[in-house]
Amino acid sequence: MDIFAVIGTFLGIGFILTGQAMEGGNIGQLLQITAAFIVLGGTTGAIILSFPAKTLGLAFKYLKYVYMPPKVDFDALITEIGGFAAKARKEGIIALEKEANSASDSLLTLGLGAVADGTDPSLVREMMENQMSQTEQEVHNAAKVYESFGGYSPTLGIIGAVMGLIQVMQNLSDPSKLGAGIAVAFVATIYGLFAANLVMIPLGTRIKFIYQDVFLYKNMIIEGVLSIQAGESPVLIERKLRSFLLEEKKDSGNG
Repeated sequence: MDIFAVIGTFLGIGFILTGQAMEGGNIGQLLQITAAFIVLGGTTGAIILSFPAKTLGLAFKYLKYVYMPPKVDFDALITEIGGFAAKARKEGIIALEKEANSASDSLLTLGLGAVADGTDPSLVREMMENQMSQTEQEVHNAAKVYESFGGYSPTLGIIGAVMGLIQVMQNLSDPSKLGAGIAVAFVATIYGLFAANLVMIPLGTRIKFIYQDVFLYKNMIIEGVLSIQAGESPVLIERKLRSFLLEEKKDSGNG
């Protein structure tokens, strides 16, 4: 589990509630079922209207990766590809046909199988990149659901605020009803901004960010398979793959 994701989830909420308590408020003041129905319910409806069921399913699927990111072992991958390269040099490319099904990644299985079948290198690359692009599109679509929720919810918060103020204006002659209308107006705005900036947009951002390592892993597989097909030595292939990690560290340092 990613402890920083857990901390981040509760840190912002905790500080906001603490700040409210320091001002003499309490959590009960923020619990307005009417505002929740308008903002959260309305935004959920907008999301369901915006995206097909398959994309909504992807959003739920990828949510777990925020807290339990997919594990990628670069060293193990380099060792595995090096082993395949050594076998291909010793026994020939055709020997990879039996090895492909035992590969640790489906992309590696696809690539080794295509190489063993004698597929043209450009077609091997195209097939592997197509499979990777499908994963990239899934990640993009899942993140888009949360980002869209974050885009809609502030607007729904404004709608809730306006509806609350309408109630206030209609009951100016009855002071006992003014409090409820004003509460809905302000709390609805808070719900909209809260959902967008503390939950949904950060979720979308994190989903895309945590998959950067996965896509680096996939790119290393593509390069490794094509290097095996080109007949390069296992040592050279290992050096080439490790250069991906050096570039990644350099980019992270510059960022």
